[in-house]
Amino acid sequence: MRNNKIHMSSAARALPELELKQADAEALLKEHYTGRLRPGSLKLMEKVFTHPSVRTRRFAVEAPASVLDEDPDKRAARFTACAAGLGAVAASAVMEKTGLKAGEISALVVNTCTGYICPGLSTYIAERLGFDRATKAYDLVGSGCGGAIPNIQLAAALAKERPGSAVLSVAVEICSSVFEMGDDTSLIISNALFGDGAAAAALWDRPSGFELVDSMSRFAPQYREDIRFVHKNGRLHNQLSAGLPAFAAAEAGALVDELLKANGFAKGDIFRWAVHPGGENVIQAVQERLGLGEEAMKYTRKVLSELGNMSSPTVLVILDEIEKEGVPPGALVVMLAFGAGFAAHALLLRKK
Repeated sequence: MRNNKIHMSSAARALPELELKQADAEALLKEHYTGRLRPGSLKLMEKVFTHPSVRTRRFAVEAPASVLDEDPDKRAARFTACAAGLGAVAASAVMEKTGLKAGEISALVVNTCTGYICPGLSTYIAERLGFDRATKAYDLVGSGCGGAIPNIQLAAALAKERPGSAVLSVAVEICSSVFEMGDDTSLIISNALFGDGAAAAALWDRPSGFELVDSMSRFAPQYREDIRFVHKNGRLHNQLSAGLPAFAAAEAGALVDELLKANGFAKGDIFRWAVHPGGENVIQAVQERLGLGEEAMKYTRKVLSELGNMSSPTVLVILDEIEKEGVPPGALVVMLAFGAGFAAHALLLRKK
């Protein structure tokens, strides 16, 4: 008999081959932009690139310098090829982990915010993996760094429609495809923080992996202009407010409080926390608001250090890191991600 509850499999990741140390990224940008940026911007660049919270990142480019003055058409083509490729690798890795076959996949949900193509990435990934042409394919755009959790929420609903089948949830971001530089604090910080990557999980009614106990989302449109992409001269520019740590912590903290209260749990009942790394200042603010110790945030900081902020896939990669160290049956895990909008999303999971 099938379990009427929806479960999520272990997560899998897909990373570009090119790894770049922060010192090398800083040297490249200084070489290219000295004389093009104000002295104050160069000093800020040095400050953020030497911060110890990020050591290395991965990029879906052949050579780091190729993104600096990249033609828009080439950039769009690179996004399409790399996002479809990394997304397919992540999805394939989940299928290998779980033993799923293409014929068992009833739907595919893909989210991204770092590029737009029509038809969406879902059709490219479904084709690469040999899915049936009747497979439902959905593309979510515009959810920013928090996008993996709305993806999982939709995938879980789709999994309920077809008992015995599985739905693949894929988050993929090519943050290098929105690279811009100028005398803008948001751009300088973004260029020291974001990396490329993908992650995926399967949703099903099999009693394995993690049971989806509950999920909640919280939107705060009064902060829309504080964290978003804006169009300038036909290109996307990341816009970040200095107030982000404070309001992210307040909104995300309230969401977690509501989620735990609704399910009769306290923070002390949570075995592990998979918290999106919006940068060290954001991590510290969220940690303080939730009243968590250093141990609770070590997976978040590990992924930020080794891979940077990959936007939406990052929280799934953090969950993968947590699972690598082991999660006992019955243990509770909270996934918390937030980003553009401002929007925060949380999942309460129980290990089977």
